[in-house]
Formats: sequence, structure tokens, C-alpha cells
Amino acid sequence: MLRFFISRLSTFFVTFVGVTLISFAFIRVIPGDPIIVMAGERGMSQERYEELSRQYGFDQPVLTQFWDYLTGVLQGDLGQSFVTKKPVWDEFFALFPATLELSLCAIILAIALGIPAGVIAAVNRGKFFDRALMSSALVGYSMPIFWWALLLIIVFSGNLGWTPVSGRMGLLYYFPTPTGFMLIDSLLSGQSGAFVSAVQHLILPTIVLATIPLAVIARQTRSAMLEVLSEDYIRTARAKGLKPWRINGLHALRNAMIPVITVIGLSVGTLLAGAILTETIFSWPGIGKWMVDSIFRRDYPVVQGGLLLVAVVVMIVNLIVDMLYGLINPRIRTRK
Repeated sequence: MLRFFISRLSTFFVTFVGVTLISFAFIRVIPGDPIIVMAGERGMSQERYEELSRQYGFDQPVLTQFWDYLTGVLQGDLGQSFVTKKPVWDEFFALFPATLELSLCAIILAIALGIPAGVIAAVNRGKFFDRALMSSALVGYSMPIFWWALLLIIVFSGNLGWTPVSGRMGLLYYFPTPTGFMLIDSLLSGQSGAFVSAVQHLILPTIVLATIPLAVIARQTRSAMLEVLSEDYIRTARAKGLKPWRINGLHALRNAMIPVITVIGLSVGTLLAGAILTETIFSWPGIGKWMVDSIFRRDYPVVQGGLLLVAVVVMIVNLIVDMLYGLINPRIRTRK
């Protein structure tokens, strides 16, 4: 198991360096000069422009800039925002709990609905439930996030008035947020109305963000279950007279979970990517909205650091998924 972990850790480091290069290059291919963006409509003199270029290192060759950035990252320094003058670390960890809370709610919803839907579809292959569930999964996977979000806002917020349009909490409530998770902090505050408001604000963004992972998990679960249900040991279990719930829920589902866990791990990247659109549409104060605003402002340190930190989160999740493989199926540990 240790050898398996070390091999995955070496891959993690190589990927980290590659992501650092990509995050550095990404913002520089976008048209626009960050110095001019910082000047705004007021403009600036040529002397001031050259002074700021030297201050931020833009007068250096690109390779020199990248080397300085890489050495800073390896030392734990992601730089300071051009706009707020705050360290990127501080801004990221101040906003990350909002994105993490939304992503956790979305992935829990996707798993809670996707796996049972896939199992039901596989057990009822070719029947009404199978066709209905897989058709719904296909529609959910194909639906553009921004269109789906706007449709839900129009129906449930605009017409019915059941849910808020944007934000994380109603303006009537104020309380300390030590954890950054609004559901937990609202409960700790002792204000029942605050918790209800936090739940109401989470409903639509969670549904929107969970739609695509839910569809993917459901389809993958169905595919994996169909493959396992055709195995000899499943036919043996049926011949022994075991109850269907025991065969499907214990024997078949456990052996079908490895590809499903892979999809769940990959869905983390989908969630963080989808959070950019979802948070922007719902004005959710998280990493996604922070990144979009920083791109428009050409805030190089924030975009570079934000992309790198999000990528590290995804890589850590994938590393955990690899470790789960070894726990579920010991044969994987011996593979190189």
C-alpha cells in the first residue's frame, strides 16, 4: 500500500508543476494589460506605467517571471492581489468555505439520487423506469448550466417566490461565521430563521450544480451494475434463493462501485468548474465568482493562485480516490 501511495504522490508533484505553468500562461493569453486596467478611466503617465511595470516584474522576460512565480509558489507565496493588496492565500481561504459548502451539498445530492437511480435502472433494464431515468439523466447532462439556472430562478424565485434569487443569507440576519459554512454558523447562532434562510438560499444553486454530476453518476452506476449483474456469482446468489435487495444492494453494488467512485472523484472537477457559472448567476460569494471578477480585472496573482489552489484541491480528491481503490479492491495495490 505504501508503494502504491508513493507512486501516486510522484504523479501528484509532476501534475502540480504542470498546473503551475498552465495557470501562469492562462491569464497572459487573455487580451488586456493589467497596468492599464488598474489605471481605469483616469489613465496614467508613461513614467508611472514604467514604474508599475518594474514594481510588478512585467518588465522582465516571461521565463524570468515564471521562474520567480514558481519559486514563490514552492515557498508558499502566491503573491498579493493587484486590486485589494491582500495575500491570495487570505482571500482564497476566506471565500473557499462558501464554494466548499455549495459543492458538498451538490455532490451529496448527486450521490444520494444518482446511485439509487442507476441501480433501479439496471435492475429494470429495458422497462419504463430504466427508460425514464436514463432519458432524464441525458437531458440533465445536456442542459446548459446557465440556462437551467435562469429557468429555475424564473419559476421558483420569480413566479412562485419560494426561494431567494441570490446570495447566501437574508439581510435580516447577522451572526459570527467562525466556520465559514453558513448552515453550521446559522445553527450555532441559535436563530432558527437564519438556518431556514441559509437552506433556502442553497436550494437552487445546489440543484443546478448537482444536475450534471447526478446524471453522470446515474449512467455510470447503471452501466457498472449491468456488467456485474451478468457475472456468474450473481447467478449463483440468485440460485441460492437470496433476496433481490441483498443481491443488488450488497453483492452487485459493492463490486460496481469502483467505476462509480472514479466518476464521483472526477465530478469534483466538474463541480468546481460549474461553480464558476453557478456562483456568478446566483451571486454566490465563493471562489468561482472571485475568479471571474479577477479575470475581468486582469488580477494576475489572484487568477494564477486561484487556478492553482483549485487544481490542488482536485488533485487531492483524485489522490484520495486512488487510495479508496486500494481499500475496495486490494488487487489494485499490486499494479504498477
